[in-house]
Amino acid sequence: MDFLRRILGWSTGSETTPPKDDIIITQGDTEPASPPEPIIETPANAQPPAEASTTLAQAGEEEVSLDKAQTAPIMTPVAGTRQLPPLETVVPRPGQRLTFGQLSDIGMVRGNNQDAVFSIISSSISSDDLPDFGLFIVADGMGGHHDGEKASAITVRTIANYVTGNIFHALTQKQMDDEDRPTITDVLLSAVQKANEAVTDLIPEGGTTVTTTVIMGDRAYIAHVGDSRAYLINDEGIEQITRDHSLVQRLIELDQLTPEEAAEHPQRNVLYRAIGQNDNLDVDAITRRLLPRSCLLLCSDGLWNLIPEDVIRNVVSKHDNPQHACHELVDMANDRGGPDNITVIIVEIPG
Repeated sequence: MDFLRRILGWSTGSETTPPKDDIIITQGDTEPASPPEPIIETPANAQPPAEASTTLAQAGEEEVSLDKAQTAPIMTPVAGTRQLPPLETVVPRPGQRLTFGQLSDIGMVRGNNQDAVFSIISSSISSDDLPDFGLFIVADGMGGHHDGEKASAITVRTIANYVTGNIFHALTQKQMDDEDRPTITDVLLSAVQKANEAVTDLIPEGGTTVTTTVIMGDRAYIAHVGDSRAYLINDEGIEQITRDHSLVQRLIELDQLTPEEAAEHPQRNVLYRAIGQNDNLDVDAITRRLLPRSCLLLCSDGLWNLIPEDVIRNVVSKHDNPQHACHELVDMANDRGGPDNITVIIVEIPG
């Protein structure tokens, strides 16, 4: 750990001895910039990073997350922010709409499933000409006993209630163009913050990752915390469009680890950002254009830790039914040992 502190330029705070399973690392610098490809939207009320120590504490069975009492918000620098290209409206042929598959599995080792998953699609045909609406959420809970599964369930429920109340309701009331309404991104960020408050209050020993997406027409709006992932899959390949908030990812960005070394690193499950671990939570916001016949995949680390990206793409591409692809990916993860819970959502874009 002293070695990691020297690498990252972190300094030790107080000399308090942590509990046996706790890992305490004090941070004095900010995170490196993200790759420029995703369009990162920083909320207007974001504050600059504080010069305060960061504590990685509360080790669960497999994962470690930030201790809420000693952690200052970590801000992600915005790099390569660019304007969205002109809107390209996807006009599906009659009968073509958003389709999805989802599956969550306990795996081969764990005693309970601490993942939570939520999907909903609205599709209508009327003179109102409303666009398809989709909300998709993957949360990977952490914490002893049942704290992780409670944290992920509360997070999914809170986000679903808030987003449907503030986006779907506005859509059906044809209020989305009102100038005084918050943007879809702002609603998603508020939803994640409310989930963070609920988990902090109700499950003080638990935490969870969350990756949530709203799809409206041909655009995906993503809010993300932790190391669950979102991938974009199309004819050109597969692209990870979220960034892991993990210790090994930071070491990769600082050229201290290779991706291959990170996969075997003993602290590969250490998270520095998670729901329920800090009152002031920084949330990544990403907006992406979805090409016709492309797929958006959300998953927990129980899948991506075991299945390489090229294999994920091949499985998704060969299936006409996204539910069949979900089953095959989960079966593959279990065949490779299934050491963690496995959750996946696959959304197909019409065209």
